[in-house]
Amino acid sequence: MIDLYPAIDLRDGKVVRLRQGDYDDQMTYADDPVAVALSFAEAGATWIHVVDLDAARSGSPVNRQVVAAIARAVAGQARVQTGGGVRTVADAKALADAGVARVVMGSAAVAEPQLVAEASDVVAVAVGLDHRSGEVAVHGWTAGSGVQLTDALQWFPTAAVFVITDIARDGMLSGPDTEGLTAAGRATTIPIIASGGVATLADVAALKAVHGITGVISGKALYEGRFTVAQALQELAR
Repeated sequence: MIDLYPAIDLRDGKVVRLRQGDYDDQMTYADDPVAVALSFAEAGATWIHVVDLDAARSGSPVNRQVVAAIARAVAGQARVQTGGGVRTVADAKALADAGVARVVMGSAAVAEPQLVAEASDVVAVAVGLDHRSGEVAVHGWTAGSGVQLTDALQWFPTAAVFVITDIARDGMLSGPDTEGLTAAGRATTIPIIASGGVATLADVAALKAVHGITGVISGKALYEGRFTVAQALQELAR
């Protein structure tokens, strides 16, 4: 069974989406992220994917209380996976203490791979590998790292999963990068969560067929009514 990860991107405490990670190109969808998370859980989602966009850019855990409130609200129904500004073992521990089941480390993991092993002793760690044309991006997608995705997939033996995002497709509803994800699935035995570009139930079905994918993140398509959480879960269960 492949899991659906409905996405909640937080900025200034609100639910937003950025196009291709551009902080100047934002759409605000809701003022109450806890209510949004509850609606996803009540529709059957067993995971919620939360990103603190403010923290991803600044490193300051601006929305950590909101993340904690989401985790409390959905406890017993869904688990929370959260990223954005998780740069130290202390950050990972604080989020675990707040009720988060899995943290996503991106920029810090690429800069210092050993951090993932250390944080994995505290809480399950997903390594977020967000890329443009195969080059991993860092610092809230504002800079390139010089590291290729295929190389980075070999660096993190303790990772629970990889969250792979094709930035060019994120928030664009242009379809997922099934070719790149297929190559990634061949390159690692660690499970992959696919992110970016999901626009239709056909996209969900296409990702289900890719070897190594155990999860699909969807944000904009849900908020714009392309399909519902229940419909996506039904497609994944076929």
